[in-house]
Amino acid sequence: MKQLIIINGPNLNLLGKREPEIYGSQTFEDYLKALQSKYSDVALDYFQSNIEGELIDKLQDVGFSYDGIILNAAAYTHTSVGIGDAVKAIETPVVEVHISNTFSREEFRHQSYISPNAKGIILGFGLKSYDLAIESFIF
Repeated sequence: MKQLIIINGPNLNLLGKREPEIYGSQTFEDYLKALQSKYSDVALDYFQSNIEGELIDKLQDVGFSYDGIILNAAAYTHTSVGIGDAVKAIETPVVEVHISNTFSREEFRHQSYISPNAKGIILGFGLKSYDLAIESFIF
């Protein structure tokens, strides 16, 4: 059984409340239950933090033992050299995910410190972006 982890960054704990016109009205916890049910043949773990260092610690913790990491670093995508370096330093492949199409938003969101070291990037498909990332590891 493949072991994958979704790591979400700042403000994603507010999904369902935060800007529903961009992010939808479903909480991530509810969506995670649906993902775990849909992909029952995958051990799917989850971690969320608003703190940059905790995200780096989690990447380092799982980055040598899991089969895949699905990372939505949220705003840290565009600002954190440290998270980008952590992705580069680990062995576990990382798929960068964004709920919105970051290229249709503010210009500062067009830069990613994660992308150069990611296995792939999925953005703009709403929460379905996570399904696509999971499928990239199992098919």
